[in-house]
Amino acid sequence: MSNQNGGIKGDFDELVSTLRAYVKQETIGPLKGLGRYIAFGLAGTTIFGIGGLFLVLATIRILQTETDTFQGNLSFLPYLCGLGTCGVLIYLILLALKRDGRRHSNG
Repeated sequence: MSNQNGGIKGDFDELVSTLRAYVKQETIGPLKGLGRYIAFGLAGTTIFGIGGLFLVLATIRILQTETDTFQGNLSFLPYLCGLGTCGVLIYLILLALKRDGRRHSNG
């Protein structure tokens, strides 16, 4: 085998090129996939965060403008309702994370 390919140097060059191809295949490819996974995760998290913020602001704004109940001494109650909305959103997120963790730990 060494005599046909140009001796030991040819075998060594072939080994190096094979190792380089293997390292590129096993490291660069998965890292690109991981980068896409992280990018889409961050984009989705940002969009959900902005959506949650708009939901809380909409709750506060609706209670301030559409109802006459929260006037005078009760003007702080829409903000408490907004805080309650934040609490509900956080609870739903934690519930989803807990359920997702259970699903992945079983299999």
